[in-house]
Formats: sequence, C-alpha cells, structure tokens
Amino acid sequence: MATAAVAGLEVRAARAHTRDAGGAFDAVELHSTDGRRLLIRAPRTQTAESEQSADLVALRALTLGIRSRLPFAVPEFLGQAPIGPTRAVVTEFIPGAVRSADELTANPALAADIGRAIAAIHSLPPGFIGDAGLPRRTAAEVRESAVAVIDRAADTNRLPAALVRRWEEATDDDTLWRFAPTVVNGQLGAESLLVEGDHVTGIVGWAALAQDDPARDLHWILTSTGAAAEEALAAYVSARSGGADAELARRALLHAELELARWLLHGIDTRDDAVIDDAVGLLDGLVASVHEQSSEPLTSDTGPILAVAEVERLLDETPRDVVARDAGSTMLTDSYDVEELRRHLDADRADDVDAPTGSPPMDATAPIPLDLSDWGDASPPANGARDRTA
Repeated sequence: MATAAVAGLEVRAARAHTRDAGGAFDAVELHSTDGRRLLIRAPRTQTAESEQSADLVALRALTLGIRSRLPFAVPEFLGQAPIGPTRAVVTEFIPGAVRSADELTANPALAADIGRAIAAIHSLPPGFIGDAGLPRRTAAEVRESAVAVIDRAADTNRLPAALVRRWEEATDDDTLWRFAPTVVNGQLGAESLLVEGDHVTGIVGWAALAQDDPARDLHWILTSTGAAAEEALAAYVSARSGGADAELARRALLHAELELARWLLHGIDTRDDAVIDDAVGLLDGLVASVHEQSSEPLTSDTGPILAVAEVERLLDETPRDVVARDAGSTMLTDSYDVEELRRHLDADRADDVDAPTGSPPMDATAPIPLDLSDWGDASPPANGARDRTA
C-alpha cells in the first residue's frame, strides 16, 4: 500500500493509469477512504527518473502564491518512497482528458481558454525562477541555442543546404530576437493539457520550467490544423495586454521547424537508424514545401513556413516502413516520439545549466519505505485511462 509515502493515507482502491508515454513510467491512480484521488508514478528508465527529479524541483518552486495566479491546477507533491532502484512519487490527481493538438484547437471556446492559460504562465513574476535555481535565458542565449542546433545538424551532412540557409537567415534577423523572456513551461504541448469541456483544468509536466522564450510554449498551437488555432493565439495576445512581441508567431514557427533538426540529432545521438531515416525524410519534405509553396516567411527574405499538415501530406505520399505513432503529438511524422525526444533534450539542458551557488538541491525530500505489492483491486479502465504526468 501507498500509506507509507503519505502520512495518514488509507487506500481503498487503485487502477492502472497510462498515457501512452512510451513505457517510461508506471502509474497508478489511487482512491483514498477520505475521498481523495491521488496519482503514484515510478520511472522505468534513468532518463525518466531525471525528468521526474526536475519536475519535483519545478513543483516545489511553484508555491501556493504562484499557483494562485494560475487559472488551472498544477500537480501537488504529497510524498515519495523507494521502489527497487528508483522511487515512486505521489501527487494529487488532476481530473481532465488529454486531447490531440488538432482537437484542442478545433473548438473556439476551448482554444481561447488554452491561449489564456498559456498567457497566465507567461505573466507570472519571474523572480521565483532564479530563487529556485531554475534556468534563466536571455534573448541572446535563446538565439545562440538555435544557432547551435542548426550548426550541429549541418555538421551531420544530412541537413539540406536550403534549410541551413533558411534557418541561418532567421537567426541573423535581429528583429526576430527582440523579446523579453518570460516564465515558460518549456516543454508545453497538447499532451501537457488536461481539459474538461471548454476549459483547461490542469497543466502537467513542468520539468523544463524556466525563464525563456515564450514562443517555445506556442509552437505546437501554430502548427496544429485545428480551425480555431488562431483563436488561441488571439486570446493569448489579448491576455498578455501588450506583453507579446510582434515577432512571436514567426519565432514560434522557427522553433517548430527546428524540432525536425532536433529529431535528427536525437537519432544520431542514440544511433537509431529508424529515427535518422524518418528525420531525413521529413527534412526533405520541408525543402520540397519551401520550394513549392507560398506562405508566411520566417523573415522578409526567406521561403514559406512548412505547416505540419503539409508534412503529413508529404509523408502520406512517400510511405516509409517505420512504426506509426500517436496522432496527438505535435509533429505528425511516422515515428517521431515527442516524449522520447523531450526526455533526451531535458537531459541535455540539465547538463548545460549550472545552478547558482546556494540553490536548492534537486531532491530535498527524503524517501520513506513503501510496499507497492498490493495496489488495490481495480483493473485498468475499459476506455484506457491516460497517465497525467505529475
């Protein structure tokens, strides 16, 4: 039972709780005798454990005062306990469904609420980020990071020269990088949002919480195919009350295109030929679209931005023998795994960031014993309940 992890907890039932996260976590929804619903999660890999540790640091930084400024719930840490070589973490359960990006941006009312929810994150006072020892990046550092991704991808000799020129022109455009960094979730995507009806009930997955480019949290909206995607952006801009910079949308779309380069680099770093082939095929499709289409450019001198719907069309026309993936992810390639790439990038960020002297340790909560051999009697729900990342 989980009573050892949370003082006074009495569990009356439990059921498996998954969200198609690639098997990175084992999760169980718990029902207590006093009516509470909790979530207990144990990582299956070292990378997932590192992500969980970063998430705990972020959740502790999001104090009650900070959370009171947000119009949605954030997971509340309740306790942890060892399980084999790792640990299980217990949080409050946040109700709500997980939808694909296209589903989230299909309904104008829901899309607008999503825009306001993201704006609330970006409007938080940034002081707590530094106090918690979390990353703080200037506009210049964000630009340098984009340049580094482009350079690394170009060095693989698998990146088409046309894309190198296109992206370098964008990073050379000073107007694109005149923005004020804000508090960002840092890894926000459709899978981060829990919704009920037309409202966002919660946002989960805070491992990349930082002061950074607000466009990072928006690129998945601007590349979705939902008819109300513009409603989300309009609501966001309105809620920011003049705080959104004029080049936000262009920069968000650049971040979206650079996801392809990051996917290529992930394949190379992990020596996964299937991922490499998928990324190369998608990059080739991007080049073709740049040459064939006329759309909004990244700068006044570059070609059109590739919409994700166009990527999907190109892939449908040129099928490859790779594993199909969940349609709810941001980039609709054949094998692109958002969760896998995210954990890889989060590990890289952790290696690159030096916390200020005196910042809190990554895990300040001491573990206590937990017997997980008897996790209730409920079987997994018939509709395949999804794992909400704590």
